[in-house]
Parts: sequence; C-alpha cells; structure tokens
Amino acid sequence: MRRNAGLFVAISLLSGFGGSAMSLVAGIWILDLTGSTGLAALAGLCVYTPVLAGPWLGGLLDRAPRRPLVIAVNLMLAATLLALFAVRGPGQTWLIFAVSGAYGVSYVLIDAGETALLPSALSPTELGDVNGWRSSAQEGMKLVAPLAGAGLYAWRGGHAVVVLSAAMPVLVAILYAAVRLNRTPPDQPTQRRGGLRTAMSVVFEQRVTGVPIVLAAVSIAMSGFTTAAIYAIVVTDLRLPTTFLGVLASAQGAGSIVGGLIVGRLIARQGPVAVGVAGTVLFAVGCLARCLPWVPATVVGAVVAGVGLPWTLVAAVTAVQTHTPAALLGRVSATANTAMFGPLVLAIPVGSAAVHLGARPPLIAAAVICLTAVAAVSRRPLTLRNAHRTAGRGPATR
Repeated sequence: MRRNAGLFVAISLLSGFGGSAMSLVAGIWILDLTGSTGLAALAGLCVYTPVLAGPWLGGLLDRAPRRPLVIAVNLMLAATLLALFAVRGPGQTWLIFAVSGAYGVSYVLIDAGETALLPSALSPTELGDVNGWRSSAQEGMKLVAPLAGAGLYAWRGGHAVVVLSAAMPVLVAILYAAVRLNRTPPDQPTQRRGGLRTAMSVVFEQRVTGVPIVLAAVSIAMSGFTTAAIYAIVVTDLRLPTTFLGVLASAQGAGSIVGGLIVGRLIARQGPVAVGVAGTVLFAVGCLARCLPWVPATVVGAVVAGVGLPWTLVAAVTAVQTHTPAALLGRVSATANTAMFGPLVLAIPVGSAAVHLGARPPLIAAAVICLTAVAAVSRRPLTLRNAHRTAGRGPATR
C-alpha cells in the first residue's frame, strides 16, 4: 500500500506542476499576442467551465475500464498540448483557448477517475491520509510551478513551456500504469445503469457525503467570491504594492500544505463531517482576520484560510470514496466535483461586482455565509455524532 500511496502523491506532484505552469502561461501568452487583459482572463474560464458537465463526463468512467481511460486521457492531453506549436501570432490565439478547454475536460475526467481508483488501490483507513498528502503536493506545486513556468516563458517562449507541460501527463500515465489495483471491489451491473439522478441521490441523500460536499462547495465558492476583495484590501486599504499579493498567496499555500499533512488523521479520528465543519469555520475566521487593518493579521488570515480550505475538500472527497458503490464512483465523484467547484463560475464575477461596496463587506459576507452553513449543519446532531461511526460500515449499497 505504501507503494501505491507514493505513486499517487507523485502523480499529484507531476500533474499539479504541469497544470499550474500552463494555466499561468496561457494567460500571459494570450496577453502578449493580443494586448487584451479580458481575453487573457478568459483562458482561466475555459479551464473551469467544463466542470459544469462533470456528472455526464463522469459517466464515461463507469462505462469503461477506469485506469485505461485515465491513462488515455493523459496521453491525449499531451498530444493536444503539442498543437500549441502552431501558435505563431494573434491569428492562432484560438488554439490556446481550445487547449485550455481541453485541459478543463481532462481535469474533470482525471480528477474523477483518480478519486474512483484510489479505493481500489488503498485501504479505507489510508484514504484520508493519502488524500491529504495529495492536497499538500498540489498546493506545493501551486507555489513552485507558476514561477517556473513564467521564468521558462520569459527565457525561451511559450513553446518551451508546451514541451514541459506535455511531458507531465506522459509521466503521469506511466505512473498510473504502475499502480497495483489489488483491492478492486466487484462491480454491480444494476447500478451501472444509474444516471445523473442516481449520482445526485448518492451524493446528497446520505448525510455523511452530502454535508461535507455542501460545506466544501460553500467554502470554495467563498474563496472565489473574496478574490477581488483581497486585492482591494492589499492595494486600497493597506496601501501595499500589488507584489504583496504574492506573499499572501504563499502564506495561504503554506497553510494548505500543513493542513493537507494533518487532515487525514483528523478524518480518521473525527469523521469527514466534523472535519468539514472545522475547515469551514477556519476559512470564515481567515476571512474576518483579513478585514483587520493590520498587515500581520492579513497574513495570519491567509494561513488560517489556507488550512481550512483543504480540510473541507479532503473531507468531502474521502466521504465520497468511502460511501459510494464501486460501480458509481466515476459519475458520483464527477458530480461531487461539479457541486464543489461549479459555483466558482458564478462566485468570482459576483465577488468582482461586490467589491464596489468596499473591500471588507465581501469578506464579512463570506464569513457569515460559511458560519450560517455550519450552523445549519449543527442543527442535525445525528450527522455530526454518527458520521464517523457510519464511516466504518463501508460503502453504501443503494
């Protein structure tokens, strides 16, 4: 099992490095070609939008052998990236958008596929720890990869970044092939015919999965909602240079790395619902701390929010893995990802509009929304007290 755990962490490192480097460089490349900041921002939207189709894309993972499909998606992603060698001027900008969209589709399939494969490679007691380690690896790459990608772009141009990013999914495919799936549970053919309605019922009708997913969705949405407000806090209220945003990003990333390393043990002891609640409260506290007119409080708030966010996400993912029938893991994982990340598509522009009311009101509103979600969950003591006990019963057999 340690071998498989190491392979999955390595997969997260490589895929996180390639994706983070390319996502930043895509926007810079478009900006250099067109001079339009608006068009540059659309590259990120192309990556996030496919998550809305997650429940349907996830169904592919339940109709085909999962590991071969995930390997094929990685290899096709590498081939698609090579199409960017055709970009020579503004007339080929559409290719960058198309590849960004392909990245988004691959993220949906690969994330759901990996979530579905993990229970076949690890014991239930290892899932929380490995999910936490994977989260820390991904956050670590968000600190390193953008700098490496931007530096390589400045030195050798966009095509050099394409080579680097295309190599990552090839290496990831090799690592997937090396994973030993020696815990594959038996398929349940009757459940394979379940569609979106079945996936939604598995996700939300079970409290032990529905509550962590809702809390993660609220926290992740509020992280996007407060992005513009944090910019305004730094530039307008604290009167600091924009480069200080990099300090905050690093502080939040450091918090996420630490949070990811310890979240597995917390889930094992307290259960995913309790950890999801704790993560949401921490994120709310981080939002309120960043409202204070004091630079150290802003940094500490970033660290605290950085700890809280991966707790909510890892709790939700682990709950799905341990309480979903094997034959439905693909579509249920993708549906859960849509529920957690889909709201970002709306939350980011709404937050950009809300910042016109001032920098602090969006942060206060985000904290209130998070705490309200926690209060709503806390009114159901059965969920909080029995979630960990229920986790020991194994996947549901709906």
